[in-house]
Amino acid sequence: MDVCVIGAGYVGLTTSTVLANYGHQVYCVDKQKERVEMLRRGEIPIYEPGLEEMLVKNTKKGNLLFTTDLETAVNKSDLIFIAVGTPQDNDGRTDLRFFEGVTNELAPLIDTYKLVITKSTVPLGTNEELERKLIEKGVLKENFDVVSNPEFLREGTAIHDMLYPDKIVIGVKEYRAVQTLQKLYRFIDAPYIVTSLSGAEMIKYASNAFLAVKISFINELAKIADVYNVDITDVALGIGMDPRIGHHFLQAGLGYGGSCLPKDLSSLEHQSIKKNITPHLLQAAQTVNDSIIDHYIAKLKKEIPDYQNKKITVWGATFKPNTDDLRHSQALKLIDRLVKDGSQIRLYDPIVSPNIHNTITYKDMYDSIKDADILIIATEWKQFIEADWNKVSERMRGDIVVDCRNCLQPYTLKKNGLIYLGVARP
Repeated sequence: MDVCVIGAGYVGLTTSTVLANYGHQVYCVDKQKERVEMLRRGEIPIYEPGLEEMLVKNTKKGNLLFTTDLETAVNKSDLIFIAVGTPQDNDGRTDLRFFEGVTNELAPLIDTYKLVITKSTVPLGTNEELERKLIEKGVLKENFDVVSNPEFLREGTAIHDMLYPDKIVIGVKEYRAVQTLQKLYRFIDAPYIVTSLSGAEMIKYASNAFLAVKISFINELAKIADVYNVDITDVALGIGMDPRIGHHFLQAGLGYGGSCLPKDLSSLEHQSIKKNITPHLLQAAQTVNDSIIDHYIAKLKKEIPDYQNKKITVWGATFKPNTDDLRHSQALKLIDRLVKDGSQIRLYDPIVSPNIHNTITYKDMYDSIKDADILIIATEWKQFIEADWNKVSERMRGDIVVDCRNCLQPYTLKKNGLIYLGVARP
């Protein structure tokens, strides 16, 4: 099938590349000429395991074309995906200016039947409004159908998530659109959830909101378990084995971040308040997430009251491993807090080297801990979990390791002469 994907960001690139890899002809459109040229050279602006290799392969085959020419891409395609960013506004609402810009540009280009598919995460009612605006701008109703087909990709495993999803959600008004998408996704074996346009939008927000609540729940429990000397990993194991709960997203730690959960939780909160509903649980999840850094700082201060005067190394800057995404990173918020307290930080991350005031970045993880008094694990990269703790002990001047992701084994550190500090990890 001939497919146009508007937006060469994280979602647009993954969608374009995987569809092309399975034989579809894909035209990926972006306004940024520099980005398009980069992609034509086989270079990608983000870090996502497996994406660059698949992109290069399909670009060479001719299945995947990058362009700034929206008109030609739309004319050649039967399906049009909208995958532009919907960032968070200053007040926490969803900023739809890029999405609305696409609507305005698409309207004069649709003169034969097209399926307009929204991949972007948009507030409830946006796809209904998209249909209304296209008609207002002169597009004949018989020439298009609007579909809400939200993505559920996780940064770091996006290719796998698109190939092996647990579900495919489709919001439609006309069933013919479902049949077309089933043909498009014929290579994917997953159950379909067919609902209304707003129903699909709600499923996306509900999924991310529930994950955020689940993370904040285990972090709240961890604070309670900590004062009662209970190992939170045992608690997570126990409740996770209950099939009604499940074990995913029950690892206590520094909290959630990234481009989706904080933004979507805030957006859903504003959408609720707009309809005079107070979303108490969503607000509580955000409150817990915002306060968790204070808890780790308090643990550190109790162990070392003058920690501001010590040499502190932080391992990890991204919001999670296997990505270069720094958006809403709890690791960066922790570093910022330590710097404001007067600390000078030495930072190592396997992928990124952010420029942060009063912070020195290193290219080697073991060089970063030379003569350090304190080591903080802020992102659970595999190489940190599998570190040579004997070497760490030898290179550090001090012996404090703060595990902000509860990803290390306390016994392993202790037998190498290190003092382990986690939350609810006796």
